[in-house]
Amino acid sequence: MEDRKKHWNEVYEKKKATEVSWYEPMPETSLEFINECELEKDSAIIDIGGGDSFLAEFLLGKGFTNITVVDISEKALERAKERLGEKADEITWIPADVSEFTPQKKYDLWHDRAAFHFLTEDKQVGNYLKTVKEAIKPGGRLILGTFSENGPGKCSGLEIRQYSIKQMQELFSDGFTSMNCKNVDHTTPTGGTQNFTFCSYKRDEN
Repeated sequence: MEDRKKHWNEVYEKKKATEVSWYEPMPETSLEFINECELEKDSAIIDIGGGDSFLAEFLLGKGFTNITVVDISEKALERAKERLGEKADEITWIPADVSEFTPQKKYDLWHDRAAFHFLTEDKQVGNYLKTVKEAIKPGGRLILGTFSENGPGKCSGLEIRQYSIKQMQELFSDGFTSMNCKNVDHTTPTGGTQNFTFCSYKRDEN
């Protein structure tokens, strides 16, 4: 874990927010999927691997009041706090590696764009599946964005796992009902294209 933590802290120390490949000034696909969930404004929302992305900021602007951001890089969380200023106090920030993360409460929405695909070991994936089942309330929602089978094989110098829509649906079939899946192209700051698989699920009631 320490090696991964060091790697990500170095990335955020060396690159500006607008220089990392996953940068998007407005997280359109994530917001689209979240809007489909029709959540109450006080719903408990957790953003996994949120780093210094703009999603939490947009959610605040939409009136959501119970937001948690988790990231392995403390440097990324510090950057996000600095950008948000006083608004940062309205968000819960947790420095943690998602492969070892144990949530202390249950959530109405678990959102993860581009963190899950860094879990390349079966044990890590298994832990993640167990964690989301325990962390999401019955009837709650799960939104995941990962590199598709047509996406990159690496990101930030690290190996990743690619997932097709079918693989994502099958992987989370135990305990979740697939609601919406699609492939989306993300344009990087350097003009490249990365293909993502985005899926949303509803946590089964039992």
